[in-house]
Amino acid sequence: MTLRQPQGERIGIIGAGAWGTALAQALAAETTPITLWAREAELGTEINTDRRNSLFLPGVALSPHIHATADLADLAGLSLLLVVTPAQYLARALAEMPGYAGDLVLCAKGIEAGTGRLMADVAAEAAPQATIAVLSGPTFAHEVAGGLPTAVTLACGGGEAQWQRIAPLLSRPMLRPYYSDDVTGAEIGGAVKNVLAIACGVVEGLGLGQNARAALIARGYAEMLRFGLVRGARAETLAGLCGLGDLVLTCSSTASRNFSLGKALGEGMSATEALAGKNSVAEGASTAPVLAGLAMRDHIEMPIVQTVARLLRGEVPARAAVAELLSRPLKAEGPQA
Repeated sequence: MTLRQPQGERIGIIGAGAWGTALAQALAAETTPITLWAREAELGTEINTDRRNSLFLPGVALSPHIHATADLADLAGLSLLLVVTPAQYLARALAEMPGYAGDLVLCAKGIEAGTGRLMADVAAEAAPQATIAVLSGPTFAHEVAGGLPTAVTLACGGGEAQWQRIAPLLSRPMLRPYYSDDVTGAEIGGAVKNVLAIACGVVEGLGLGQNARAALIARGYAEMLRFGLVRGARAETLAGLCGLGDLVLTCSSTASRNFSLGKALGEGMSATEALAGKNSVAEGASTAPVLAGLAMRDHIEMPIVQTVARLLRGEVPARAAVAELLSRPLKAEGPQA
């Protein structure tokens, strides 16, 4: 499909954490003006005066085209907003922008605790006049901010018409979006991979080797696929950037917050100890118990997810949890096994 050229529209980003700031930096590289909402007023001041975000993205000299604000009203009139708040704060952030009717691109990866809703459902209720899209894929913030090549899925609830509007505004030489209309698949891939990354971190923390981690990624993907297909996602979406691609990345490096959390659990820390004092959010810690509950309700077999949820609740030590997974009944390989 042929895309129109961008017309220099101002882009708003809600959330000045590592990922929100990295997106601002990448998009501002084309001299696009970016309005970045920071919850912490002092962080906004640092971004505007010192051109840095020492709290969430240290070591990056930020573009002069980024303007930080602590007032969400400054973004309300923009036609394109990227929402990069943690998943559990999405509804609260959008509630402060009643009546927003532009394009909302959701960049958080998680499931809402208490309701079990995906982010698109949360956003649809909080901003019913907006057109929802999801940006997801293998994206370490420091690499995106550093201008390294990155490809993502841009799943558009508004179909090709929305893609035509917003893809040119989000595309950069080193940031390449691919079109999808499978919003559910993009969201499920991003949410489930966070939980599986915790499991792979546990394997690292226990020193169980690369064979075990590769097996866990493969069997975790089977769980992602089982859950996604039941919820209406397409298999090809989950095999793409926002599913398998993101899973491989976050299950392979301590640059992943969720992998680092799992590594700490494998080394003997409790979830409370591992999460204490962290500036950034490991979304998988909130997603795991919700996802485990949804899987049980819908009779979807997800033993790795269930084990991570138990680990986070402190019901089983890491080494015993791995032993339980290895002692499950022998069966055929495949997503239905």
